[in-house]
Amino acid sequence: MKCYELQGPGGVDALALVDKPVPQAGPGEVLVRLKAATLNYRDLLTVKGGYGSRQKFPLVPVSDGAGIVEAVGAGVKTFAAGDRVIGSFFESWLGGEPSEARMRAALGGSVDGVLTEYRVFPAHALVRTPDHLSDIEAAALPCAGLTAWSAVVKLGDIKPGQTVLTQGTGGVSLFALQFARMCGARVIATSSSDAKIARLKQLGADVTLNYKTTPDWGKKARELTGRGVDLVVEVGGVGTLNESIRATRIGGTIAFIGVLAGPATADSRLPLMVMQQQQRLQGVTVGSIEDLQALCDGISMHGVKPVIDKVFAFDQVKDAFAHMASGAHFGKVAIAIG
Repeated sequence: MKCYELQGPGGVDALALVDKPVPQAGPGEVLVRLKAATLNYRDLLTVKGGYGSRQKFPLVPVSDGAGIVEAVGAGVKTFAAGDRVIGSFFESWLGGEPSEARMRAALGGSVDGVLTEYRVFPAHALVRTPDHLSDIEAAALPCAGLTAWSAVVKLGDIKPGQTVLTQGTGGVSLFALQFARMCGARVIATSSSDAKIARLKQLGADVTLNYKTTPDWGKKARELTGRGVDLVVEVGGVGTLNESIRATRIGGTIAFIGVLAGPATADSRLPLMVMQQQQRLQGVTVGSIEDLQALCDGISMHGVKPVIDKVFAFDQVKDAFAHMASGAHFGKVAIAIG
C-alpha cells in the first residue's frame, strides 16, 4: 500500500509517499480501506512539528478519514467486510468525561493517522457512516464536525431561540452554523470576505459581520442582540478573544477551540471581564466515540451535510495542504484516497 509519512518537523516538504505492507487485523481489530480524508488546521501545525512532545516521527499525518471495511479480526461482531465506517479522533475515549488516558491516542499526532490506503482500527473506535453522506463528506466528521457538535450541542446546550456567533468559514465554524440552525438558534457569522459572507447567508446565517470593516464586531453583536449572544464558537484564540467576550451575554459561554488568529497578547482585562459578566470559558477538544455516534445520529435525522470546499487527489496532498494554508477555502479541504 501507499501512505504518506512525515519524516520530521519540516513542513509539507518533509512528507514522503512510501510503500508499506498492508497491515493485518488482529483480534478485536478492523482493517479499513481508506477512501477519503479531510484536513484540519491542526494538521498544518502537526506537519510543522507543532504537536509537542506527544508527536512521533515518522508519522502518518491527518486525523479525519472514512472508508470501507476490508476485513475483521477474531472476535469482531459489530462490523463486516463492505461496511462504510468513520474512525474516531481519540481511539481510547469511548465515552464519559475526558482524561489523560482517554485522550492519549490522537490520530495523526501521537499515533499514526489516515493519510494511507489502509489502516487497522480497534473495532470500538469505528462508527458507521451515515447513509446520506459520501465518503468525502463523512471524512469531515471526526475532528471538525465533532468539535462543533461538542461546542454547540453537548457543551453549549443550545436551545431554540438562542443566539450563536461563529467565526470565519473553516470546517468547525460552518458545522457550528449548521448545528446551531438545527437546534433552532439564531446565528451571527463573521468573515473578512464579502463573497464568503454571501455564502454564509445561503447556509443560513441570520446576521453577518465583516470583521475587517467592523473590527469591533463583538460590540456590534451585543448591540444587535440587545444583551449579547448565548454562545461564541471561538476558533481564533487569544487574537479574537477580546471581541468574543464583548459579544457574549452575561452568563453566556465562549467555546474556546482554536488558535487561528495567532498568538496575540491577551488584554490584561480579560479575566476581569469574564468574571464580571459571569461568563463560562469552555475548552473544547473534539469528543468521545460515543459523542461521534450521537453526531452521526443527529445529522442523519436532520439530513445535515458537511460543506466541502475542494477535493484533491491522493498524489496532490501537498497542494491540499497549501490550499488549506492559504485560507481561501470555504468549508473542508478533502483528499480522495481510493
